[in-house]
Amino acid sequence: METDGLDVLVTEQKKEVMDAASLSSDLDLAFRLQMEEAMGASRNLQTLSSSSLKLTSSLPSSSSSTVSEPPLASTLKISEEEEDMSYALRLQALEIEKFEQEKKDGFQSQEEIRRLSDQIRVVSHDAKFARAVKEMPDEEWEDTGDWFEDPIEPSREYPFRLYFKGMISNEYVQGSWKSLSAMGIVICDGYDNVVLEIEKAGENDLRRGVAEAKSLIEGLTAALSLNIRQIDVYCDYATLINQVQGRWNAKGQLGPLIDQVRLLRKKFDSFHMYLVTRTDIKFSFRLARRAIDSQLTKATNSNASNTLKQTCSICLEDTDVSQMFMVDGCAHRYCFSCMRQHVEVQLSHGVLPGCPHEGCKTNLNVDSSRKFLPTKLIEIMIQRLEEAAIPETDKLYCPYPKCSALMSKREMQSNQQASSSSHHTADSPGLRRCIKCQGPFCLNCIVPWHSRMTCWQYKIRNPYPHTEDEKLRSLANRNLWRQCVKCKHMIELAEGCYHMTCRCGYEFCYTCGAQWRNKKPTCSCKLWDEHNIVYDELNEEEDDDDHDEYYDEEDDSDSEFEEIHYDDPLCDMYMNYYPKFFNLKGPKYLVDCFWTNQQSGRLREWELEVAVTKVVD
Repeated sequence: METDGLDVLVTEQKKEVMDAASLSSDLDLAFRLQMEEAMGASRNLQTLSSSSLKLTSSLPSSSSSTVSEPPLASTLKISEEEEDMSYALRLQALEIEKFEQEKKDGFQSQEEIRRLSDQIRVVSHDAKFARAVKEMPDEEWEDTGDWFEDPIEPSREYPFRLYFKGMISNEYVQGSWKSLSAMGIVICDGYDNVVLEIEKAGENDLRRGVAEAKSLIEGLTAALSLNIRQIDVYCDYATLINQVQGRWNAKGQLGPLIDQVRLLRKKFDSFHMYLVTRTDIKFSFRLARRAIDSQLTKATNSNASNTLKQTCSICLEDTDVSQMFMVDGCAHRYCFSCMRQHVEVQLSHGVLPGCPHEGCKTNLNVDSSRKFLPTKLIEIMIQRLEEAAIPETDKLYCPYPKCSALMSKREMQSNQQASSSSHHTADSPGLRRCIKCQGPFCLNCIVPWHSRMTCWQYKIRNPYPHTEDEKLRSLANRNLWRQCVKCKHMIELAEGCYHMTCRCGYEFCYTCGAQWRNKKPTCSCKLWDEHNIVYDELNEEEDDDDHDEYYDEEDDSDSEFEEIHYDDPLCDMYMNYYPKFFNLKGPKYLVDCFWTNQQSGRLREWELEVAVTKVVD
């Protein structure tokens, strides 16, 4: 009834606002017409003034000024008043529109709660039915299983449940005792499924009754905001229940709070309060206790440090300003812990660390990053900066396998080193030494220094690529590695999707090598394969005892074939194709061989063929 009356009032007020707006528009139109008539009359007076100049000059000056001056001040005043009235009408219309939108949102939230309650009721019934089928004896299932049914009950609107707790705790903080209060509120549906949780700190130095009453008011207000009209309230404080029900009188500060609870109670169609034990309100009790602990932590930290705090936008934790890092150039601030994790992940992917803020392209400075980074990460960061400072076409790596230091080809060309007598040749301009290992190498051939021969002679005597390079290329072909088009680095897909991001920042498809632009592929290849996503539990078992269950030395070879389980189809194929290799080596060797790396199928095939050839021969 109260809601219907409010709707009627809002409708009437809306009609009055529309009438007032229409009247204001009519008055504005009349005012403009009147102004046009006044301006026309003024122009006619100016025309007649030239013909009657002598007559008007003989008249008194006061009368002349009275006729010629229009009432401009009063006109402006009327215009300002009309403008203020129009602005007030617009504000009132916005308030009415806001009220209607809130009412509409309330209906939608109520419908959503009802839908979720029905869905939970169906799920609960299905679980109960499945449990009954599982527990049914086999004989009964064979006799009546085909006719067994348990229809769901018609939908009934169960009252919602409100659990609340107003907690008072005396804590010892920085040499003195302080009384902290908090409230924990949980609203559940008729099946005790949580709908809303409220965890809130209260005022200090409160009595328990006041804290409990304020917590109840907060919970009832939240329930009304959700358009809940039937509610059961559960409380562990008998005094509050007796005061709300009118059995006991509330005095002092508690009196107005109890009156407010009674007013809120009248807004519900069904309202009941029940006295329960503390264990029955464990949800709200836990929330209140957590709010107390949060207050205690903040009080301790603020008193101990006596410094300002800032909230990190990544972890959302309140951190001392001294533990916040500000990025040079953009002034974005984050805590040391989040910055350390961000830089570590960026460096592990071979990317220069920058500001974590979305869309910000500011790079981090090494000197300022020493505040939160350990020495090891600082060294890696310096190395990444040195690599990024050298263009891709100008990068040069030491040809010695144990070194592979990065150098600049342009700097090496400008810094020609004098060769020693032992390395003196007819073509010494290409002789350079590594900046790290000091090993001599040829700048033209990018190989260790070829003593006493020119580059042309070296290429004639060594027409094929370097042995290590050929092995790497062969290994990459067998393992299906891919080479970055931009920086020529080798990349292996160990797990995940086919969208690859190189350490240089180039993104491409692992299947065909096509470039990704703006996080979108330019090819039609599939994005992922389940073999690279789904893990095999047997891969994680590395103990020898786990493999012994498949092999028993006392059994014969036939039983060995029957007891071994092959998760990989390739293993099963080769076990059937090479029985002689199986008998000679035994199943345990094969288990160790094939469980080493199930991602490298072709490499596994090649190794097996070589091993079988040696055993058979």
